[in-house]
Amino acid sequence: MLPPVSVTFLKYAKTHLVCLMLAAALFSNEAHAAEPKPGGKPGAHRREARVTAVKTIDDRMRDLTVSSPAMGMSIPVRVILPASWKEKPKATFPVLYMLHGGNDDYTSWTRETDVEALAKNSDVLIVMPDAGKAGYYSDWFAGTPRWETFHTDELVRLMEKTYRAGPSRAVVGLSMGGFGALNYAAHNRRMFRYAASMSSYVDLNDPFVRLELALGSQNDGIDIKQVWGDPVKNAGVWQDHNPAAMPGAFRGTHVHLSSGSSELGPLDTAHTLDVQLVSMLGEAPLLKQNEKFAEALRSSGVDVTTHLYTPGTHSWPYWQKELHSIWPAVMKSLG
Repeated sequence: MLPPVSVTFLKYAKTHLVCLMLAAALFSNEAHAAEPKPGGKPGAHRREARVTAVKTIDDRMRDLTVSSPAMGMSIPVRVILPASWKEKPKATFPVLYMLHGGNDDYTSWTRETDVEALAKNSDVLIVMPDAGKAGYYSDWFAGTPRWETFHTDELVRLMEKTYRAGPSRAVVGLSMGGFGALNYAAHNRRMFRYAASMSSYVDLNDPFVRLELALGSQNDGIDIKQVWGDPVKNAGVWQDHNPAAMPGAFRGTHVHLSSGSSELGPLDTAHTLDVQLVSMLGEAPLLKQNEKFAEALRSSGVDVTTHLYTPGTHSWPYWQKELHSIWPAVMKSLG
């Protein structure tokens, strides 16, 4: 049975919603920020990215250090090699990109889920790049960082050149990473056969999202105007990064959207009361957004599936379960 929550406590929580949202890590107690290399030249993104170091984690998992001209720094990327990588030295393989959430890093999927065991028999290259704890999967209006260029241009070409990645790709992300997966699919038509977004905000015009982004970015020590410019003066830039504003851009990609009702369930019982509350609040505005976005996608002729579930909060047990649920469809899409 879940621990009781007093009426007074819930009133307090409602009053301090934004503060709680900003104070909590939501996804992990660990955070990673790539360190700039001395003498790096942000914006010099025409040169090729290259692998400068490889750390072997186990038989199939590697941690790469990738020197990125677009970022002007080195970025860590974790990969899981295909099952027949060694047996087929000349083969190319389909690729699954997995994007982490905010205040987290490239290790999150293997740290919090059993994705490596899930991929045990899969002939798919799994690529999990870092994206900064608040990088928003975007080329920033301020000029740097250039996360999207790194992920969808440099890294894609590097995987093809160095790790035998083929042209069949899928992308899966959660929370901020789900937002990134959708934007990458929309900005790069037909780059991905399948794009899954778990527990992500999908409409930058939503007042709650605007407030959360403004205060959340400030809490991370940045101005959200650095990311997409002024919401009014640079409205076009904001809409260019707003999945809800460009449903037609997803034609040719299967889109999967999932989010929970924010109600506590059996998967939340291991969490303390404060974590439960933050997880509830983190998921609360997302279900309706995703429901509306799915309708817009269908109206635009996009192949879309949804899993809008109850109970469900903004937490890893639900994302682990969702990963298992969509895994067969992801693998099928890759061929």
